[in-house]
Amino acid sequence: MQLPATRFSRLVDPWLERIGQWASWLWMLLLAVIVVNVVLRYVFGEGRIEFEEVQWHLYATGFLLGLGYALKADAHIRVDVLHERFPPTLAAWVELYGILLLLLPFIVVVLVFSVPFVRASFAFGEVSSSPGGLPYRWAIKAMLPLGFLLLLLAALSRLSRVWAWLFLGAVSAAEQGAAEEATAEEGVAERESGAGRVTQ
Repeated sequence: MQLPATRFSRLVDPWLERIGQWASWLWMLLLAVIVVNVVLRYVFGEGRIEFEEVQWHLYATGFLLGLGYALKADAHIRVDVLHERFPPTLAAWVELYGILLLLLPFIVVVLVFSVPFVRASFAFGEVSSSPGGLPYRWAIKAMLPLGFLLLLLAALSRLSRVWAWLFLGAVSAAEQGAAEEATAEEGVAERESGAGRVTQ
């Protein structure tokens, strides 16, 4: 379903795109850390707790920062197998109510409970409970509200685009381009038929 861009989506979506592209490099870094950890453990017989913790820190950061980009790009996995078979109008209504009734309330709940979670960790000076683990446990916990804040922006952007398509009669750039192309082809065909009649 091609949705039109809105003023809000034009402001938010490029930032979500940049953050998503930046976060994608974390997976390469994660792969490198995993390889180093495996080599240290099975070649040199030396396991490192800090490398294991860096692995799940990178995984959590990449996943949480990628949520907003996935929604913006409509690249998230849909549980509803019927969605792609719906006509565009029905799909847009499902999208609208899904965002309003399911996604936005869930985001708000996570933000409400995660901010005190991070604040308490920071105030306590929480560190890893494992010997040799990483300090600043609040930093990785802070990725939770940050990731869901980005998801909130992506959800509001998507909501504005669905709203514009359903209620304001806006069309996407692809649909507008296709309509202009069809109009131009009709004009060429009319000119050619007119030229044919003049020749006869």
